Amino acid sequence: VFMVKDKHENKSCLDELKKNYKELQEKYSLPSFDSLNRDFQIEKVAECETDYLIREIRKCISDKFSNYLHFIEAILNPVNAPLFVFSVIKSIGVDEKNKLSETYKELVRFEVILMKLDIDFSEEKEAEFIRDSYETWQKIKKDVLDVVEIMEDNLDNKFEANNKGYFG
Repeated sequence: VFMVKDKHENKSCLDELKKNYKELQEKYSLPSFDSLNRDFQIEKVAECETDYLIREIRKCISDKFSNYLHFIEAILNPVNAPLFVFSVIKSIGVDEKNKLSETYKELVRFEVILMKLDIDFSEEKEAEFIRDSYETWQKIKKDVLDVVEIMEDNLDNKFEANNKGYFG
């Protein structure tokens, strides 16, 4: 069991997390703790009590993937999207939209895998998910960053309001 007894013991808990992760890393050829932590903030797992450390690490990854999935979905299909998304869409070119569409497909694939993992726990399949998702993130994060940078460059563009809308 991996657990935290006191917030003041956070450093020792983080050390314990790293030690426990190292065992999983060696057993399943997982990425380094620092690499996963940099991309998926897995150090927050040090704050929870669990018998299934690998599942908690997977949840950190799935949270990030889910957030990006919803964000990309709002850009590709802006039904009920926040107002700023409409401004962003105008600044994104066809190439960026195609990249986002491919990224979206990858993230949807992982969502389906996550549902299966939630239904039927397997340490080996959890490890496989962590390896695959880490590798995929390394490939897609550049495309996502490119779009975010375009968005950032266009934040000062004025939002166009449609004054002809119906407000009942």
